Order: sequence, then structure tokens, then C-alpha cells
Amino acid sequence: MSFHPTRRALLAGLGMAPFAAGSAADTSPRTILIRNVLLFDGTGSALQPRNVRISGQRIDAVSAGNIPIPDGATVIDGAGQTLMPGLTDAHWHMAAVKGVPWMGSEDATHIAMIFKDAEFQLMRGFTTVRDTAGAIFGIKVAIDRGIMPGPRCYPSGAAISQTSGHGDPEPVGELPTALGGEPSVRQRKGLTAVANGVPEVLAATRDQLKRGASQIKIMAGGGVTSDHDPIDTVQYSLEEIRAIVGAATDWDTYACAHAYTPAGVRRCIEAGVLSIEHGHAIDDRTAALIAEKGAWLSIQPFEAGDNILTEEQQAKAAESLGGGGWQASVRLAKKHGIKIAFGTDLFSRTRTSRTENAVLPRFGAIYSNAEVLRIATSGNCELFARSGRRNPYRQAALGVIREGAWADILLVRGNPLDDLRLLEDYERNLLLIVKDGIIRKNLMPA
Repeated sequence: MSFHPTRRALLAGLGMAPFAAGSAADTSPRTILIRNVLLFDGTGSALQPRNVRISGQRIDAVSAGNIPIPDGATVIDGAGQTLMPGLTDAHWHMAAVKGVPWMGSEDATHIAMIFKDAEFQLMRGFTTVRDTAGAIFGIKVAIDRGIMPGPRCYPSGAAISQTSGHGDPEPVGELPTALGGEPSVRQRKGLTAVANGVPEVLAATRDQLKRGASQIKIMAGGGVTSDHDPIDTVQYSLEEIRAIVGAATDWDTYACAHAYTPAGVRRCIEAGVLSIEHGHAIDDRTAALIAEKGAWLSIQPFEAGDNILTEEQQAKAAESLGGGGWQASVRLAKKHGIKIAFGTDLFSRTRTSRTENAVLPRFGAIYSNAEVLRIATSGNCELFARSGRRNPYRQAALGVIREGAWADILLVRGNPLDDLRLLEDYERNLLLIVKDGIIRKNLMPA
């Protein structure tokens, strides 16, 4: 995808104003005092009565007592509702929108749809996402500059795949790129990069880092939506994965890897991969290895109907979940003390699709509500921060409400520590959305 985020003429041609979301027309950061709230700070287990002040893009005061109000400040009475950090998604595909999954025949149409979906994601309360495959570097920059609304984004760029791997969509019979054939549309658009052997995977990894990847995504096992790789296949040799991990480490960041099966996950962990994406079919031995190496398990609590799949893909999906589904892998993670990240992997989305807000409460079947909220706020952001100097938001903390942290905040009607399902009705129950110190939605009287 080719996009220059400063081309406002393109945005105007798409019928897009430089910004307006929710009820806020002025997008300049200012001083905001939110008082009379019950605070979930992203790390605790209980709500505490607090007042919170935002100055510019950051939180500058959190207190049980009165906080001075500077002249010109916006004062919002929280009316005893719950203030919490913005939600996060550790496995999101910003470019996968309905009608043009991954890429479109017209770049301008696709860009417009991506921006609109990014705005929906922000209005659902997700203020930060980690994008785990997609050419969205320009989109991210446009959002960060305030040209268009959307969540903060940690981009992986193109997922690196072997020939016949989860990221290789070339039809059988066509000459593969490894043998001189033309790259597929997905490769040209930057969704995937097909590379084989240590020299090629090093070049592919370094190219994504050059483009602005905050972490690297590896396709290391069979996938549900790909045509040429059974779920049980283990993809990439140990040497190839180690080369990718080494190149990422040289840039002070990490690699995450798509893998479901014990064999695929173990190879990734042995090669130094930090974050396993999916891992739904792991066994006890594999879980113990993940814990031993201090790696993360980025879990998507899939249920039927989350994504529209063909009959063949549905069969692969059932195999990818192993015997016990995502619950079994999460229980193993809990048993071994593995750090869990929450992601959704929803794609081809529409405004009426099942939302991330509906997926998150499923974790409540295994974790306490406070644990679920910690995972979806400070927990995910701990993983995101492992991108080191490639972390685009490293100047302050994300996923927490404390002095000095980025001002990404939600005011929720009721108490999500009692009922996570409050987050599902985001239009009614998200009373206030602040991202980067800017009020994006406000249903409370000032």
C-alpha cells in the first residue's frame, strides 16, 4: 500500500475531514480534570475513589484529595463511575476490513475503509493495538499526527513466511517468487513477505525494520485461512527463525510467531521468539518450556462465528484449537505462570461484526474480572514495551493511570470489575474516551 500521511488533498478527495470524532470538535490537548471517579489504575484489583488531572498528552496528577484546577481547564464530574485505562488488542489486523480483506483493487477506497474502521476501534474504547501483519505504516503515522482518528499502533509490517507457509497465497502451478515468479498481490501490498533460507529471511526482516516495524511477525506453522499449509506443518527451520530473532534483537526489539501446535511452538521458543500468537493446541510440556524461557502466549479466545470461514477453513480451525480449545491453553498458561496477552485476530470486519468488546469477557471464565482487565491494559502494554527502542510510544507508560503516563482513559458506566459485559455495550457504557490527552467522546456534562 502506498500512502503519504501528509497528503490532506487525498483525504479531502475521499470526503474526509482532517478530524472529528465523538462529540469533541477541538482536538488540541489541554488540561482536563476528571473528578469523583472510582479508579481502576490498570494494575490493582479494587476501585479507589480518586481525582485525575491530565495536562497536555499525559496524566500529571492522581489523588484521593482535591487537585488544583488551572484556569481554562475542562472539568468533568465522573459521578462515581469507573475510570480505567484504555483497552488494548495484542493481535489486530488494521488493514483487514470487510469488502477488501487485506488489500483492495483501489488503494484510496481501501485506505478510507481502514481509517473508518480505526475510528470505530477507538470509539469501542481500544486506544492501543498491536498490528500483526499489514502494510499500515502510513496509516499509523497519520493517526499519530492527528490527521485521522484511531488507536495507537505497534506495526509488524509484512509477516515473514516460507514458500507454502501461512503467508504464501500463491496458487499451486504458478512459479513461486523463490524461483523467479512474480510476487502475489499480498506481497506487493506488504501483507506478507515470502522468504526462504537465512539470507532471505534476514533481508525480509531488515526490510520491515527499515519501514518502521516495532516488532517482527513470523509465520511458523499452519494456518486456518491459508490454502497450502495443513495445521500440523512446522514452518521455518530452527536456523531461519534464529536468524529472524537475531536481526530483531540487533534492533532492540523482538519477534512474535504464528503457531498452534506443540512442535511449532517449541521450535519458536527454542529459537528465542518472545510472543507466541495463538498456541491453542499446546500441551503441558510445551507450556512448561514457554514458562521456562519467559515467553508470552498471545491468546485469541475464538468462538464459532467470530470470523466468516469456508467449510474447509472451519475444519482447519477446529484442528487448530486442539482437543480443549483456547480454554485448555489458557489453563495451562495459568498453571505454569505464563504471561498472557489478549488479542482478537478479527478480520473482514464491518460495523455490525462481533466486536473485540464481546470477545474480551470470555477470559472471565478462567480469570477474575480484575485479572482480565489487567491483561487487557497494563499486561498487553508490558509486552508492547518489549519493542525497546523501536517502541514508538516509549516516552511514557501505556495501560496504566498514574502520574506521567500517557493520557489514554475510559470512563465506564457501572463497575466492570463486577461485570465485564458492561464493555460490550460500548456506545452506552463508555461515557468518556480520552486518547493522547484529547477528548474523543464525552457523554458527561462539563
